[in-house]
Amino acid sequence: MARIKGGLNAKKKHNRVLKLAKGYRGARSKQYRIAKQSVMRALASSYAGRKQAKRQFRQLWIARINAAARMNGLSYSKFMYGLKLAEIDINRKMLAEMAVNDAEGFKALAEIAKSKIA
Repeated sequence: MARIKGGLNAKKKHNRVLKLAKGYRGARSKQYRIAKQSVMRALASSYAGRKQAKRQFRQLWIARINAAARMNGLSYSKFMYGLKLAEIDINRKMLAEMAVNDAEGFKALAEIAKSKIA
């Protein structure tokens, strides 16, 4: 029985990693051992980055809503509490969009929130 060597599978594995490392500088894109470390770290960072992006967007939306609410005489927390009492269910993404592009609509929501709190 002939001996089967594993060179083909190893080459395939190496090429898969080196393909992912394309565009990296120096040895990171040329040498398998170093490229493997860089690719593993990059994949871990990209996974974490997808989670962080969600947090950062929520943070941005809250900052925009807070700024617009304060222009209408309310803090962010009082504004959101007033909307909850008024049973107005609009997500923060849309509220932030209104705060930037539709000041009149946001002002109307702020008035409703004020009246429910008082």
